[in-house]
Amino acid sequence: MALVTYIDGQTPFPEFSVVLMLDDVQIGYYDSTTWNIFYRTQSDLKYSDEERSDANFIFKYIYNNIKHGTLYLKDRLNHTGVHVTQRLTGCELLNNDKPGPFRSRDAFGGQNIGEFVIDMEKNDVQMTKPWMTTWDQAKQLHMKFIHQNVYHPVCIKTLRKYLNMKKNSVMRKVKPRVRLMRKALPDSQGLQISCLATGFYPRHINLTLFRDGQPVDDDQITGGDLLPNGDGTYQMRKSLVISEEELREEHKYNCTMKHLNLDNKLDITFDVAESDPVSFSPSVVFSLLVFMSVVVLIITALIIWRKRRAAAPNEAEVLHIHRKQLTSMLKNKVDSSS
Repeated sequence: MALVTYIDGQTPFPEFSVVLMLDDVQIGYYDSTTWNIFYRTQSDLKYSDEERSDANFIFKYIYNNIKHGTLYLKDRLNHTGVHVTQRLTGCELLNNDKPGPFRSRDAFGGQNIGEFVIDMEKNDVQMTKPWMTTWDQAKQLHMKFIHQNVYHPVCIKTLRKYLNMKKNSVMRKVKPRVRLMRKALPDSQGLQISCLATGFYPRHINLTLFRDGQPVDDDQITGGDLLPNGDGTYQMRKSLVISEEELREEHKYNCTMKHLNLDNKLDITFDVAESDPVSFSPSVVFSLLVFMSVVVLIITALIIWRKRRAAAPNEAEVLHIHRKQLTSMLKNKVDSSS
C-alpha cells in the first residue's frame, strides 16, 4: 500500500509525501523535498534504477492528479486555509500468488470523497463518488488504462520482490497471550474488568466483551485501540465498568477473541461474584491462611531458640568454670594435707 498525503497551504511539512508499506512494515518513503524515494532496506542493485524510475513516474503522476483535485474541491466548496488530501492505494497477492484487485480510496478534510476497485481478472472497474463528480467515459477509460498498464504491474512486481525479502517478518504467526484483570473502583463505584490480548501477529484481531451472551455496546467499552509492542507484535485492551447494581444482578461476563493464529475462537469467562467481586476464591484464601500460620510458627520458634541460645553459656565458658572448680578442689585438698 501507498499512503499519499498532499497538503495545500503553508506548513512545516512537505507538500507531498508517500509512505510505502508491505502489510504493516514500512519499506520506503518519498516526498516533494527531494523528489526521490528512500528505502528502509538496501535495495537489490539490479532493480534499483528501475525502481526509482517507476517510483518517480508514478508518484509525480499522483502528485499532479491529487493537486488538481484538491484545488477543484477547495474552489467548489469555497474553502480557504490549509487542507489535506490523502489517498490510500495499492494491490494484493492472493493465496495462489495470483494478483488480486487494485484498490484506491481518497479523502479530503478527513471525509471519504472517492473510491474505486479494479478487478483485473474480470476487467471490471467499480467507482464510488469519484471526487464528488461524475467521470465521463473518456476519463474512466484513461484511469482504467493507466491502472491496468502502469500502476498494477509495478505494484505487483514491487510486492513480490519485498514479500520475498520480508516474508519471515510479514508471514510469521504469533498467538496472542491473554490477561484478565479486575480493579475495584474507589468510593464503591463498582468494578472494572479488562481483557488484554498482547504479543500477537499479524495485527488483525477481533476482541469482544459479552454480557449474558450479548455483545456489550461500544459506547460502554473503553480502549479497543490496536497498539504496537516493542518487539513487532501488537496488543489490544478492552475494559468495562460494572456498577454495584449490576454486580448484585449477577450477570455473566466473558471475553471472546478471534485471531488468524487460533484454530478456534478463545472464550474466557470473568468471575465477578456479587458477594466478593475482587476477593480470592475460598480455596486460595484457606491456602494463604495456612501458609501465614506456618510462617508465624517458624518465626516464633526461631525467636525462642535464639533467646535460649543467648541465655545459655557457651562451651568455652563451661570448660572455664569446670577448670576453676577443679583447681579450687585440688588446692583445698593440698591445704588440708599440710
